[in-house]
Amino acid sequence: MNQDTAIEAFSALAQTSRLAIYRMLVNVGPDGLTATAISKRIGVVPSTLSGHLAVLKRAGLLTATRHSREIHYAANLGVMNSLLSFMLADCCGGQVENCSEILTLLSPSAA
Repeated sequence: MNQDTAIEAFSALAQTSRLAIYRMLVNVGPDGLTATAISKRIGVVPSTLSGHLAVLKRAGLLTATRHSREIHYAANLGVMNSLLSFMLADCCGGQVENCSEILTLLSPSAA
């Protein structure tokens, strides 16, 4: 991931409704939800929601998959992993011991 891509992802998440949508979709898992279900759960009107979904999708944070007549939106965890890796690539200037709290949170055994 490069700096411009990271800035776009952070910009997409830097809004209350979009952050709530993304966090909810992370919680739901890979099957995602339809726009209607997202709208009901978040309490955002469909016309506004479509704009938020477009911003998140353009930033690569969401995937959209058509199922019959509905589109299911899901969090693209690969992009979030890349964003986190970008942010932590030079963590603590190579002093890994200074990053122990972050590494503990990211370790599979912490989940």
